[in-house]
Amino acid sequence: MDGNTSGVNGNNVDWDIEDELDEIENFTLSSSSANLGSGEGSSSPGPSNTKVFGHFVSMGFSKKMVAKAIQEHGEEDADSILESLLLYSALENSTPEQDSPPEQSSPPEQCFPPQQQQIDSDPFSSDYEGSFLDGFSDLDSSDNEEISIPTSEEEKKLVALVKMGYTELEASIAIERCGVDSSLVDLTDFISAAQFSKAEDAHFPLEEKPRRLHIDDKKKRKLCEYAMSKRKKKVGLGNGIIEEDDEALHLPNPMIGFGTPTHLCKINRSIPEAARGPPYFYYENVALTPKGVWNTISRFLYDIQPEFVDSKYFSAAARKRGYVHNLPIENRFPLIPLPPQTIFDAFPMTRRWWPSWDERRQLNCLQTCIASAKLTERIRLALKDYDEDEIPPERVRRYVLYECRKWNLVWVGKNKVAPLEPDEVETLLGFPRNHTRGISRTDRYKSLGNSFQIDTVAYHLSVLKDRFPNGINLLSLFSGIGGAEIALHRLGIRMKNVVSVEISAVSRTVVRTWWEQTNQKGNLYHLADVQELNADRLEHYMNTFGGFDLVVGGSPCNNLAGSNRHHRDGLEGKESSLFYDYFRILDLVKGLMARNS
Repeated sequence: MDGNTSGVNGNNVDWDIEDELDEIENFTLSSSSANLGSGEGSSSPGPSNTKVFGHFVSMGFSKKMVAKAIQEHGEEDADSILESLLLYSALENSTPEQDSPPEQSSPPEQCFPPQQQQIDSDPFSSDYEGSFLDGFSDLDSSDNEEISIPTSEEEKKLVALVKMGYTELEASIAIERCGVDSSLVDLTDFISAAQFSKAEDAHFPLEEKPRRLHIDDKKKRKLCEYAMSKRKKKVGLGNGIIEEDDEALHLPNPMIGFGTPTHLCKINRSIPEAARGPPYFYYENVALTPKGVWNTISRFLYDIQPEFVDSKYFSAAARKRGYVHNLPIENRFPLIPLPPQTIFDAFPMTRRWWPSWDERRQLNCLQTCIASAKLTERIRLALKDYDEDEIPPERVRRYVLYECRKWNLVWVGKNKVAPLEPDEVETLLGFPRNHTRGISRTDRYKSLGNSFQIDTVAYHLSVLKDRFPNGINLLSLFSGIGGAEIALHRLGIRMKNVVSVEISAVSRTVVRTWWEQTNQKGNLYHLADVQELNADRLEHYMNTFGGFDLVVGGSPCNNLAGSNRHHRDGLEGKESSLFYDYFRILDLVKGLMARNS
């Protein structure tokens, strides 16, 4: 999504594209469910006669406990009932020693000062230490618990994660997103990152993190069986039968789409007749979305399957995105010179200070905000007692590395980290240096965090160069700071006419400035709101210069991104529903051009 929200006030919308932390955070038990209240034994007699009641009683839970959970959540929400039952059971059987984090895991006071602001909350405070360090400190050890032998690799991993104390929902989503072949370390990393996202989110108040559950063997086994049976349950749809998991598109691993410059693929791709160009179209959004979103996008965009690509195969930073387009995929070529592929290639000065225990060579997805000075100072204090060639204790390293990965911090001095500067973010995303200079630092980070990765997009659009040797007419929706325009310019594709639709006046100014600085000879038309772009306006432009060759854009991801846990409403959300305007406008363009031809 290369633009700010159209149809809403662009200055009040805070986009957050931290897409590596997926929707698993939404399944974490809320702290309020741990409050059992004083009436635990009381319940209405109604549920005791239902199949739901009998199902959970047969799993080994007490009748009183089941009745209370059903009364709290209703009979329809089986997941919440099961979670509450497990939590009730864990609290009932737990001891003071289990509820307290291990004494030896307590961090040094000088390393982790008390929390002063919610925006800089410390995940290694005592409130979080038990759940995070326990999940990693003893991965290779075994306890006295025995779980029935699972039959598939997925079930083995699911059982292992539940045995560590994670919920079956956390485990299932981690396996689905990371892949069955992922190691337990990768899966626990993934779950912990999502859990910390709840506590560390810079935009939302800190929420109390629930304690890990201590569940007996029998219930763990039934829990795994229940989760697997639910995943395999079939539901009717129309005249056919589909698997419930068909609603979710499984992301490829590696995420290289239909090929990258270093990973060439042979793909047999068929475009439906109604979708063939020209006009060509190109739609982009975050890869990690709520269930069913990409199926809906694909269905509206002529049943074309998305191309999922991580920009770490094009640059030194990850950026997991999905692209739906009707472009040819043969004879693509990359931008020259090739961009830096590692942190050291992009920022050579960091190598001098990079510690041996920080094995990062690429950055995570670039965000719309940066770490505070208080956080970087806490990291400096955590490391101040260790010499440059001395390796800190494991828990200190874990803390520092987690913050470095989350905020893309780089080493700029002895035991000193810093966030990326705006011009460094421009470099990683393929924009000209100082492309966003002249606007506030906040607006620079925000607009860059919501932009295209130029090298990735240019690779996809490169097939248009031979097809339009005399130039192209472009309709750019949700233009942002001009990612598509810059990609075409760097490919050497002349832009004869560009209609750029962008709600943010700041971003429109950036695009206009770039247009003038690069001496573009074509015509640039600016509009503010995609919702005001109707058939009459489109027909006016088409009568003026003869139609559009390419319709490009990425609607807002506000309600799709994994870290937006409060308004993650999918395509029905206030901002992300603007996808339907992309489809509406594309359909109008295709209809008008077909009529005029």
